[in-house]
Amino acid sequence: MDADSIRAAYRRYARFYDPVFGNLLASGRHAAVKWINRRGGLRVLEVGVGTGISLSDYRKDNRVVGIDLSSDMLRVAQDRVDRERLENVEGLLEMDAGKLAFADGSFDLVVAMYVMTVVPDPQGTMNELERVCRPGGDILIVNHFAADKPGIRRSVENWMAPFSKKLGWRPDFTLDTLMSGSRLKVEELQTVPPFGLFSLLHCRREAAVPA
Repeated sequence: MDADSIRAAYRRYARFYDPVFGNLLASGRHAAVKWINRRGGLRVLEVGVGTGISLSDYRKDNRVVGIDLSSDMLRVAQDRVDRERLENVEGLLEMDAGKLAFADGSFDLVVAMYVMTVVPDPQGTMNELERVCRPGGDILIVNHFAADKPGIRRSVENWMAPFSKKLGWRPDFTLDTLMSGSRLKVEELQTVPPFGLFSLLHCRREAAVPA
């Protein structure tokens, strides 16, 4: 996967992403936003905001910044923000998730839904999510992780792997690959529909140690 192939894939998806993938991936998206909405007064970074399909679901007392590598997807998201008058959305920015242009600790919570199988450098991206999350803050990942045991599902994932560039995501991506070298503490991992193919991963950045 590279930035150009990602942009090309999502240029194709932008016009029909919501009616197709929006429904297919709704359960994981709703689970993540429901988790976030347990608290208000948060500054949230949504990495891979795409068409902004989740933006109207956030509590209005949570401020949201969305980033995405695809300008085509962001145009759809901006139309949604304008149409629905989502005043708690601070901004939608074209940005590489592996090179975030935010200061350290800028956000109380960082969420990345269906992103980590797409980005060129998953471990580098995780490091960036940790960096911009405040000490003691939360990071939520919704993603497909490859089966950890041999079987039909793992065989299908391995068969699909060579088509990653065309698909726009990595079918054989594992949780161990994502967390390799990360200092984040894994708090919880739960499967979400459809068919248990996706997971909601909750990590926490270590709190700052008092001087």
